[in-house]
Amino acid sequence: MNINDFDYHLPTRLIAQTPVEPRSQSRLMVLHRDSMSIEHHNFHEIPNYLHEGDTLVFNNSRVIPARLSGQKSDSTTKIEILLLRRLDIGIWETLVHPGKKMTIGTKVNITSKRASNGKGCLAEVLEYGENGIRIIRFSNESLLEELGEVPLPPYIHTPLAEPERYQTVYAKIKGSVAAPTAGLHFVPELLHDLRKKEIQSAFITLHIGLDTFRPVRVEDPHQHPIHKEYGEISSETAALLNNAKKEGRRIIAVGTSTIRLIEAATKDGIIQPFGGWVSLFILPGYRFSITDAIITNFHLPKSTLLMLVSAFASRDFIFQAYEQAKNLGYHFYSFGDAMLIL
Repeated sequence: MNINDFDYHLPTRLIAQTPVEPRSQSRLMVLHRDSMSIEHHNFHEIPNYLHEGDTLVFNNSRVIPARLSGQKSDSTTKIEILLLRRLDIGIWETLVHPGKKMTIGTKVNITSKRASNGKGCLAEVLEYGENGIRIIRFSNESLLEELGEVPLPPYIHTPLAEPERYQTVYAKIKGSVAAPTAGLHFVPELLHDLRKKEIQSAFITLHIGLDTFRPVRVEDPHQHPIHKEYGEISSETAALLNNAKKEGRRIIAVGTSTIRLIEAATKDGIIQPFGGWVSLFILPGYRFSITDAIITNFHLPKSTLLMLVSAFASRDFIFQAYEQAKNLGYHFYSFGDAMLIL
């Protein structure tokens, strides 16, 4: 297996810069693994492919305003800090740009035009981490939500008029630095229609972190150091999913983050209640324990997410679907169109 096996060319015009309105009007490509066939629809038609008793599993993590702007306290250098995960009270793992001269002891004054009364806080670099990470202590952690902005992926260059559009309609538990984008297509009316069809919903939490922004840079994907993300599955949700599986009903994961958590929490075919760090890296050859179908977006070349869906539906079938998507003008990535892999 080589990283180039997961590379493809995407014209820039197919990278979605703004979300479709309403959300459920995005396009939907349906992949049938048994027949290796592909259909083309709109997302609001997805109930036609779901059966009574199916269980959709959603990631209810909410994106935090993780992008902070400031200025070095000893110069006029502008600094941007991306929060990745909280390590302790006021102490965060971060990415910093530009980070070259952000040595231990460097201090940054964090401010925001949105903050009232000129509020701000001081950030100090405590230590280096791997791959450009900095561990930073903030003087007043309670202000970070007011000072920060919701971060958009680096391939989106159009400002988002409404930050809430980069949240799922069921987002609840704060902690992600990127949205679980497969869920962005759902609207309350569609969720209501699914309930009327007696399709169950289950909610887990996985806070999406660094690997969403980090490409795979090694030739052998097995050597890629996947970043840990924090997840939780309640005992009630585990019981609901195990009962569905026992009764032969399908478990349909909404998004790759959901898959990583429910697969990581499964032992001997049984989903365990879970609370902790997830480091499962799913590559072709992986045998799925619990996931029967996937709702997902179109992913970046050479990404761990593209490898995951290739493990589920075969690399060749996924790349066939991607070529069709490009030829038919589908939009890719966070604000792009969706796939249902059955």
